Amino acid sequence: MDLATFFIQCLNSLQYGLLLFLVASGLTLIFGIMGVINLAHGSFYMMGAYMAFALAPVVASTFGGGFFTTLLVGVVLAVILGYMLEWAFFSFLYEREHLQQVLMTYGLILVFEELRSLLIGDDVHGVDVPALLAGTLPLGDMMTYPIYRLFISGVCVLLALGMYFVFTRTRLGMMIRAGSANREMVQSLGIDIKFLYRVVFAAGMAIAVLAGMVAAPVSSVYPGMGDTVLIICFVVVVIGGIGSIRGALLAALLIGLVDTFGKVLLPQAAGVLMYVLMALILLWKPDGLFKAG
Repeated sequence: MDLATFFIQCLNSLQYGLLLFLVASGLTLIFGIMGVINLAHGSFYMMGAYMAFALAPVVASTFGGGFFTTLLVGVVLAVILGYMLEWAFFSFLYEREHLQQVLMTYGLILVFEELRSLLIGDDVHGVDVPALLAGTLPLGDMMTYPIYRLFISGVCVLLALGMYFVFTRTRLGMMIRAGSANREMVQSLGIDIKFLYRVVFAAGMAIAVLAGMVAAPVSSVYPGMGDTVLIICFVVVVIGGIGSIRGALLAALLIGLVDTFGKVLLPQAAGVLMYVLMALILLWKPDGLFKAG
């Protein structure tokens, strides 16, 4: 492997890891803070990818906007839908056993898949890279790197910094952290914990939808695309520590590194390397790399 190829693989692992973090951060918010095992989180990612495909012509004809306007509209719709889903379904799961949470959220997967099939169909679709980001950067004499992949990494970094600021420097973050530690005490202080949880759930869903929308031009849009992402995201959450944003970031970057270089150096074993990584880390730290926070 020459230096240019090594550098490209490093960029690929960084982009993939940051994208995983973007999806897994929403899952760790819902799982770690609200205590709900949400198997439907991968469907939110799939929903975002299909929004990038289906909303683009609607947004273009209605608002005259392009890819970035579609992103904004998709995130707003995701926040509204997330708030409604929490009110209609997830608000009843906080005191239930994990088995009941798994059964209901698995049922939501089936509902979302059926709705996707009825509304859009079962074909594989492509989403065009926006013209502004369609170019490449030269890396050496023979290789180039897509600007859009760098854009994905930039979006993920900005959101990671935004989440860190909200959770550590704002009153809302303080209330969320307190609510995850002791819901009854937070309620006794006059804070509406139900509204707080709906905000967290809506934010977690919006982050997953945004991840699907920005990933659509590089991964294509196809049925069941959320299932594989869901499994990997649970691995990220377990490695990083349930409820830990910084743990999810580090775990996602590690998995991106292992998966990307594994496919190049050990292609026959690439599919199991991240699970080996998870096993080794859990042997060292059974609760994950970091505690919640």
